[in-house]
Amino acid sequence: MSLLVDRPPGSAEAPPEALPPKGRRRWWYALVVVALLAEMAIAMITTAVEQSPTIDEPVYAGTAVVYLEQHSLRYNPEHPPLGKLAVAAGLAFTGVHLDPGFTGDQTQLGRHVLYESGQDPGRLLLAARLPVIVLTLLFGLVVFLFARDLTGQAGGLVALALYAFSPDVIAHGSLATLDVPVAGFLVTSAWLVWRARRRPALYVPLTGLALGAAVATKMSGLAAVPVLLLLVVVSVRRAPVGGPKWLRAIGAAISVALLAIAVVWASYLVVDPQLRWTAPPGLPPFHGVRALAAWLPLPEPYLAGMRIQFGFEDQVWTTFLFGTQHTGALWYYLPAALLVKTPLGALALWAAGAVTLVTVPRLRPAAWYVLLPAAVLLAAAMTGSRDLGVRYAVFMPMFLAIAAAGVVALRHRWVRIAAAALVVFTAASSLRTFPYYLPYSNEAFGGPEATHRHLHDSNVDWGQDLRRLGSRYAGSRVWLVYKGAGVPSYYGIVAADPLAVPATEVHGLLVVSDSAVAKADGRLAELIATSTPIDEVGHAITIYRRP
Repeated sequence: MSLLVDRPPGSAEAPPEALPPKGRRRWWYALVVVALLAEMAIAMITTAVEQSPTIDEPVYAGTAVVYLEQHSLRYNPEHPPLGKLAVAAGLAFTGVHLDPGFTGDQTQLGRHVLYESGQDPGRLLLAARLPVIVLTLLFGLVVFLFARDLTGQAGGLVALALYAFSPDVIAHGSLATLDVPVAGFLVTSAWLVWRARRRPALYVPLTGLALGAAVATKMSGLAAVPVLLLLVVVSVRRAPVGGPKWLRAIGAAISVALLAIAVVWASYLVVDPQLRWTAPPGLPPFHGVRALAAWLPLPEPYLAGMRIQFGFEDQVWTTFLFGTQHTGALWYYLPAALLVKTPLGALALWAAGAVTLVTVPRLRPAAWYVLLPAAVLLAAAMTGSRDLGVRYAVFMPMFLAIAAAGVVALRHRWVRIAAAALVVFTAASSLRTFPYYLPYSNEAFGGPEATHRHLHDSNVDWGQDLRRLGSRYAGSRVWLVYKGAGVPSYYGIVAADPLAVPATEVHGLLVVSDSAVAKADGRLAELIATSTPIDEVGHAITIYRRP
């Protein structure tokens, strides 16, 4: 098979197609990159402005305010501080303050900060979301540069376009949550370790910092540590520098691990230089193989957070897939959910790109840096007990956008034409869902208006549409079953709980979050069955009328 790329990826001299364009073409090329990122920024900012708090955001925002004012680690210990420090960077300019006498739990903390601090909740939430939006755009540049390094200029644009139009990346990149930041730092780590094949002295330390940032953002990043350290060894062994190769490679891997550990420690010390910590009561113990985690050279609050996460994993969770509620985790849940929530054009390019990376000899070395981390992370996520959304696999649209760029490295003209058509199809599907990115599903599954029939929770309805509900039904008395962290009364919603009174007293408008509809049983199922759907809000809340 003839390829456009003339030299192996990562060789001492980059292929001509991987170099930046010259002259007037350079300006057009840069303009396309800027336009794609600008489109993504507009989509994310619009979404961030219009949406009310999702379930996790108030907790992170409240914890960020505690970091700023009290330098305390006592809230939200199940996640490391770095992502919440990014959220704090936005909130630092809002003037929000925490009542010194506040003593509630982290859920009450989030509500107190957003709705009881005397500030505009929308303004606070946008300030908390903006740092994540900026990070998401920067990670887009990483995806672009990684793909351009591997496959050339056209490949960089294809990867960036798939990333910029990914509904899942836009949806979660516009929220003050941790899923996109940890995924982006992991992709950055893979790109830097790829570049270490030629310049290890520069890129090995940067890899350690990026990997540390991932692990200091969310503990799910730990799954990628062994594979990335292995790739450090591979890269440094192939680097064109003198000395004992194996010794140098193992030393580089150790240095990356030490730098990553240092970043984790630094993230805690930034919050509290004295690292004051009192373990919350009822921490699950380490047991079995998990007991090995206690030996990790990480801060005590980090290890306590791991114990909390293990406790979550030991619980039995319910999930909803393709119209059926299940008790316990489904090993195939994430691949199935990705199939629903990824644009069809992107799915085709992901598959073609992955096959190209594996089968084309000149591109095969790149597969270890793109496909292997993605596969390991996905396998780790699939073993989890919480089937709550594709946000647990939001690294897939990032890594596989880079893999898709391999398609345009083929010389065949029809391949490039087909790739361009699939990118346009992806863009059209993404734009069609604007600004309702969270409940997106592709055309094969009925589009965003039908997602609630197949999936639930953060795939569809994460509490984000309370503000939109208020803009349409403010002042109307409704019976509300809401899954979220917002305060209905703030948005003018006059609500009562239909499950707190006999069904014979529930008349008029019944408003139910689609996640609650998906898992309805007993009284709620009876109320829904005897009601008539008349409206929907944001493809996430259904309005019924009861006689």
